[in-house]
Amino acid sequence: MTTISVIVGSTREGRFSEKPAQWLLQQLKKRDGVDARLLDLRDFPMPFFDAPAPPAMPGRPPYEHEVVKKWTAAIAASDGFVFVTPEYNYGPSAVLKNALDWVYPEWNRKAAAFVSWGGAAGVRSVQQLREIAIELQIAPVRSSVHIPATTLWAHFQGGDVNAGLAELDGQAGILINDLVWWTEALKVARGRS
Repeated sequence: MTTISVIVGSTREGRFSEKPAQWLLQQLKKRDGVDARLLDLRDFPMPFFDAPAPPAMPGRPPYEHEVVKKWTAAIAASDGFVFVTPEYNYGPSAVLKNALDWVYPEWNRKAAAFVSWGGAAGVRSVQQLREIAIELQIAPVRSSVHIPATTLWAHFQGGDVNAGLAELDGQAGILINDLVWWTEALKVARGRS
């Protein structure tokens, strides 16, 4: 079984991110051989990164914060990821960047895909996340889903968000196909090392 975690990249009150995260989670659960999980950053209220040594440093001391230990274990138990992220000021949310920064070896040699919205449909947020992912030795897949403003506004206006997301089912299918392929390939490769 391949474990893919959908990471909810916003903790704001009234956030939109829950809807696309649940939508993609349900798409993943339809796939044979995939154990799809939701990792909501609200459940991992980590402090801003303040460790005395970076997570990539060999021989670094163990994490002190219990919530960071819990987060690290969840990342270690995952084979691949979908980052569901807003775009704030040309980039991802601070809470998502912080969650990425707390962990290093547990991210390594795993695949990731992206679902975004916001300014320019979140494209700039995803571009930054791709670069961060590479530094963390995460393999970002090419396919992504960028949610149009009309679907985002439906959320804030009490409209039918699910209808807007359903229009993206084809793109989500391509994203999931690519992500599952890369996740399974990297899982096999990690097993050889």
